[in-house]
Amino acid sequence: MTAELLEFTRQALIKGIRRDEILAALRKAGWDDANARAALGAFAESDFPIPVPKPKPYLSARETFLYLVMFVALYVTAYHLGALIFEFIDRAFPDPLSHAVGSTNSLRLDIATLIVTFPLFLFSFRVANRSISKNPTKRASRPRKWLTYLTLFIAVTSLATDVIVLVYDALGGELTLRFVLKVLTVAVIAGGAFGYFLWDIRKGEEEE
Repeated sequence: MTAELLEFTRQALIKGIRRDEILAALRKAGWDDANARAALGAFAESDFPIPVPKPKPYLSARETFLYLVMFVALYVTAYHLGALIFEFIDRAFPDPLSHAVGSTNSLRLDIATLIVTFPLFLFSFRVANRSISKNPTKRASRPRKWLTYLTLFIAVTSLATDVIVLVYDALGGELTLRFVLKVLTVAVIAGGAFGYFLWDIRKGEEEE
């Protein structure tokens, strides 16, 4: 959204032009729907003689730190949760062609990491959501959006890779229960993250 678009919208509202007419004019001029609605959403719907601007989202260094902690804790938790489940699958369905035995140290590391990072993620997630409930404009903060889209990218990449490997092994006739369980593990973890954050980003766009 450019300053030119915002100024045009402000002047149109000052002249008393209806919002749906402004939206139609912007679409006809070639502006995409998201930018046009964002420009209109920058001003509150009120009976005041001149357009009243809505507060812009502001993110302090403290909140940036909070989001970094939250998303990093999420990534580490997801990785070690998957590794822990993989370890249990390997132990339950050992590969007869492999003589490698799962390391107890790696199992302990996964459990220790989850004990620390999962509560840290839950705590930071709760604090962030509480802050947003008090001030909904914080949902539109740029660092939060960037990290959310980064999470969506990682989840989509993981899911796409998961499907590619599944199809590849199926075509080669190497589809085993052990392998399918690992694929499902990645699908559930990555799919769950993708589904939630996609819903969250859409909710934020609807509120803007």
